[in-house]
Amino acid sequence: MSTWDSYIDNLIERSKDESGQLHVEKACIIGLDGGGRWTSDQHPSALKLTPNEAQTIAKCFKKKDFTSFMVGGVFVEGEYWTFLREIDSKAVYARRSSSGITLQASKTAIVVARTGEGMQQGNANKAVGVIADYLESVNF
Repeated sequence: MSTWDSYIDNLIERSKDESGQLHVEKACIIGLDGGGRWTSDQHPSALKLTPNEAQTIAKCFKKKDFTSFMVGGVFVEGEYWTFLREIDSKAVYARRSSSGITLQASKTAIVVARTGEGMQQGNANKAVGVIADYLESVNF
């Protein structure tokens, strides 16, 4: 397991609402340069991006050009997710059925989280934001 894997647990815990329900089921962190994995696939709640998916995500965030997501959707774990919006070239939100994907960049990384059925993407967005902002604050 990667030393970064504890960030998955932290992110999931931060997605908890007032009633104690978690709103992230899977997460990962990849590098902004090329999409290399920071977290491992061995973590039980790892979001397992294919190398091509990670590279595509990293390329879009690096260039701050999300046209390919707008036109062709976002692919995560081999599944198509409908692009919803991007905010300040830093965060991207996508949906599939009643699940969501949240992606947010820091200086050198991209934090990615998935909500499951019955989970609120807004809580996931906040949790991803906290982790991405923290990484940025420590120059990652």
